[in-house]
Amino acid sequence: MTDDESNELTADAAALEQLREAVRSNPIEDTELSGLYEEASTARVDLWNTVTAFIDIEDGEAIVTDESKLAEGTWAPEIVDDCDAMLTVDVQRGLTEDAFKSIVDEKLAALIEDAKQDSS
Repeated sequence: MTDDESNELTADAAALEQLREAVRSNPIEDTELSGLYEEASTARVDLWNTVTAFIDIEDGEAIVTDESKLAEGTWAPEIVDDCDAMLTVDVQRGLTEDAFKSIVDEKLAALIEDAKQDSS
């Protein structure tokens, strides 16, 4: 791994950590993950299994570029390769904000740890 790649992964981890902190300390509607919460808590569970936020890291900030639901299977490689991180949660109609925050906090912690390990 080159120094540039390592630095980029370190920056990605820092941006994801900022997103994690924003989710912890703000109402969901004031964060980048408001759309993910809306989709996860209101989508029809008889049609959709998961919802994913596609995240790009731009100028040290984690930006959600899109949210999309998936009924089954996995995302096409060209979609996955085009984003810096993906955050996927199960569709749970009526999901509370506190439960969503807990789920997202755990998943972001794993993404951050992966980025840190990959950078070293």
